[in-house]
Amino acid sequence: MRRKRLTALSLAAVMTAVSLAGCSAPKPQETAAPSTEAETSKAAETESQAEVQDGAETGRVTDGNGWYLWDEEGQVNMEDRDATGENAMIASAKVEASQAGVEILKAGGNAVDAAVAVGFALGVVECNYSGLGAGGFMTIHSEDGEVVFLDFRERAPQAATPEMWPKDSEGNVIGNQKAIGGKSVGVPGEVAGLSYAFEKYGSGNVTWEEVMQPAIKLAEEGFYVAPNLAEVWKDYYGWMLDYPEFGDIYLKEDGMTYEVGELFKTPALAKTLKKIAAEGKDAFYKGPMAQAMVDRINKYGGVFTVEDFENYTVKEMEPVKGTYRGYQIISSPLPSSGGTHVVEALNVLENFDVASMEHNSAENLHYLAEAFKIAFNDRALYMGDPEYVDVPIGGLTNKEYAKKQAEQIQPDKAAVYEEVNPWTYEHKDTTHFSVADKAGNMVAVTQTHNYPSGVAMNEYGFIFNNEMDDFSADPDSPNAIAPGKTPLSSMSPTVVLKEDGTPFMVLGTPGATRIITTVTQIISNVIDHGMTIQEAINAPRIFNTATGAVAYEGRIDDNVINELIEMGYEVDKKEDIDKYFGNANAVFYGEDGKLYGGSDFRRDSKSFGY
Repeated sequence: MRRKRLTALSLAAVMTAVSLAGCSAPKPQETAAPSTEAETSKAAETESQAEVQDGAETGRVTDGNGWYLWDEEGQVNMEDRDATGENAMIASAKVEASQAGVEILKAGGNAVDAAVAVGFALGVVECNYSGLGAGGFMTIHSEDGEVVFLDFRERAPQAATPEMWPKDSEGNVIGNQKAIGGKSVGVPGEVAGLSYAFEKYGSGNVTWEEVMQPAIKLAEEGFYVAPNLAEVWKDYYGWMLDYPEFGDIYLKEDGMTYEVGELFKTPALAKTLKKIAAEGKDAFYKGPMAQAMVDRINKYGGVFTVEDFENYTVKEMEPVKGTYRGYQIISSPLPSSGGTHVVEALNVLENFDVASMEHNSAENLHYLAEAFKIAFNDRALYMGDPEYVDVPIGGLTNKEYAKKQAEQIQPDKAAVYEEVNPWTYEHKDTTHFSVADKAGNMVAVTQTHNYPSGVAMNEYGFIFNNEMDDFSADPDSPNAIAPGKTPLSSMSPTVVLKEDGTPFMVLGTPGATRIITTVTQIISNVIDHGMTIQEAINAPRIFNTATGAVAYEGRIDDNVINELIEMGYEVDKKEDIDKYFGNANAVFYGEDGKLYGGSDFRRDSKSFGY
């Protein structure tokens, strides 16, 4: 796949008008919307002017087409998160980030260029889930049918060992060092990954400075705080007090968190982004900034050296591939377990006539739950960084292996599974966005810093990941920490093709281990139950692992849940609409030649189409 194979979009494309929808949220600032005819006319002079005018007068996030993320009573708009496009589609977790991608497409960039702009913009407006201190995965499908996977996940520093976390007599980490502080931080890969994608797979029609400019503008001029971000900041208020550099970035001068509708600016981050735009990724991984990051992490117990940053490399890999009822599934390889177990769960489901089952009936949920049990049992037994442990990927994704596993499923009873040896079949908190165009170029990106580590670079405007918490503290685990090792992940940026190899959809979601179950359910909803992409995303979800209760959204019928209980399941009721189950963003290729974007109402997502 060469740099210019991803076709740039026409400059004459016109963005389709879209609308959004939501749940209850804190009341925004009391600021009046345009009330006179003159004000309304002025706000509508141009699309970009409308966006600025609407936001400035209301303190609410708008798409520039009359839609607001929340209304004057503070109610989040839950409907119409989708969009339809003739030429291209961007589905991301934030309106501002989707707009950043549109801006690059209008300038002649391709799907990868747009994805890079979206990625950096999300690090500003969704700083609670990703940013310069984060990492991620990217799956790229080009119009000529080639696919590639980029791993820019965080890595353990060279001095990392299981012994760096003190443990009690039962092997449990003492205190919270694994989840917060310097020993929870991994070497961030987001800057390297987005830079690599742009350099190798960008169109060449836009510059590095251009793709970073939307993020710089958002950091410098500010953005209006949306309900989800305001809620998360409150959750981390205690950490902001414990780690003063963290609070210095995200707390107001009065020491309080920002409220919904307030304008938030990060001038230090804008300055950092400008430096990276001018000097490239080396401005981040080498020199004074790298030394400052090492010093800050080690101040809070880290074991970093400058070489950990200087030696960070992006890994280009072959994606995991499988099929489901004739459709091709292309997803994340190790060190993400996500793609493997999405394929495995779908392989198990393929042994049953899911299409004949009523959607989210007890029967349907039973077979989903059993498939998830099988997949998560194997995840615990076998998965780890393949550079450090042998993993039977070919066996875990094998159809015959799945058939053997499926034979253990009883039609009316929850089961406990015996291990089936996959070697026998071996043949040698996160964000997601999807970008696609009518030529068949598709980019799926999942990026994350897990949770904030507390360790922050206030002088540079960002916070570090705590991805080392994704390692097992058990030194005998295949996912045990080791120098330079990548922690196991569930991120599953996924491309789905028709049997003939033509584009069908591109999707993914945040949500930790719920990523695997959410992606699987959305694929099944579309293929087995004939849903539109937005219906498939909106549908209530379940989640379970090899053990424990089946978590479910409260919208699922109580009678269905009672049937599951009678089958022997423990259940865990969540909210009717619960962000615990992720925040999917996807693009579907319609038979009419149009692109349909689907975005999740569980957070602040919105699709934009041309």
